[in-house]
Amino acid sequence: MTSRFLIALSALALLPATAHAALTPAEQKMLTTVDSEQARTIDFLQRIVNQNSGTMNIAGVQAVRAMVEPEFQQLGFKTEWIDMKDAGRAGHLIARHVGSRSGKRLLLIAHLDTVFEPDSPFQRWERQGDQAHGPGSGDDKGGIAVIVAALRAMQAAGTLKNANITVFMTGDEEDAGSPIALARRDLIAEGKKADVALDFEDLAVDNGPDGKPADFGSIARRSAGSWTLTVTGQSGHSAGVGTGGQGGSFGAIYELARIIDAFRRELPDDRLTYNVGLVGGGQSAKLDGGKIRIEATGKTNIIAATAIARGDMRALSEEQIASTQAKMKAIVAQSLPGSKAEISFDEDSYPPMPPTEGNRAILAKLNAVNHDMGLPQMAELDPSKRGAGDISFVAKDVDGLVGMGPSSDGSHTPRETVDIPSIAKQAKRSAILMSRLAKERR
Repeated sequence: MTSRFLIALSALALLPATAHAALTPAEQKMLTTVDSEQARTIDFLQRIVNQNSGTMNIAGVQAVRAMVEPEFQQLGFKTEWIDMKDAGRAGHLIARHVGSRSGKRLLLIAHLDTVFEPDSPFQRWERQGDQAHGPGSGDDKGGIAVIVAALRAMQAAGTLKNANITVFMTGDEEDAGSPIALARRDLIAEGKKADVALDFEDLAVDNGPDGKPADFGSIARRSAGSWTLTVTGQSGHSAGVGTGGQGGSFGAIYELARIIDAFRRELPDDRLTYNVGLVGGGQSAKLDGGKIRIEATGKTNIIAATAIARGDMRALSEEQIASTQAKMKAIVAQSLPGSKAEISFDEDSYPPMPPTEGNRAILAKLNAVNHDMGLPQMAELDPSKRGAGDISFVAKDVDGLVGMGPSSDGSHTPRETVDIPSIAKQAKRSAILMSRLAKERR
């Protein structure tokens, strides 16, 4: 896969970029509309960024919904709010536009929430030239701004009228509600109806073949799931650890160390990562209800009776997940004398979005747009450079593309910054791509 990626990247870099080579009058209209409305778009983005919508700020997420919803209603979309109080979250906003019966159905995915709760010091928009700092300025309020700008351009050009478009904006992408089957039930249902899914999280920018920053297309995302390892061991005086004197017991901590080191040595696979994020053990060890803290007690002269570890695993396909979990279980089963271990895998996990030929075909259509706009071709991004996301929940039902939002930096940190010119660029790309896709027959 790596060699194929590099060859494709090099080949794409050789393709010429000619300005607006084959744009229709309607597509030209979209470009001019985006440019003429850029100030409006940035003002809209600033307003929603300045409204806190940390995932757990239910009222804040609903306030952003109230600011965003009219933008779609003005364009003829019918909106629906799906309450998610049973999942412990605010809810999801859906906007639907019905067009031609024969045209492809597009599903646009974004999210209303951010990682910054009301107690975060990072709360306000601050512009510095072509850059703007602000919570969610890129992830993902910037994506919502791109969607609105693109749809307004389509309306001005007359291509929105016959387009079948559903916009699904989750209110808990940064910390999904539980159970996740409920929290993503409605998104999955929309995915089953769609022909193409476009994810409006941030545009991937990485070094190209010449070592300079370049835009990349994301056709895959890895999964995100957690696991818990629980080990018990025969306790006793430390003088007998690992000897016949205490039944040969090495205790729980040695057994836990054996297991996680075996994971490090024996699990490597293409684009697979596995991390140990929390460890505790001793005479007693208890994991809290949120599974983020371990309370442990022990003494240096007592063989540890229990040990716990929590970690995550990120894989590129369901097959890779199943294979890796089987390997982990086999490692866990090879217990040291006097110990016993069990591993469990959280049910509330994000599935993978594997790279498929269908996804590549959508990227090829985006590259046709790039060519006609006079922009460089976009190669495939290495999936390991992108985190999990909501589009993965529909990936098994519909072809998709990730990264239609603006270019940003410092996501999930107080350094989050959006590149303002990229908002217009992405809105133009999106408007033309969606207009062309919507005209295709199902």
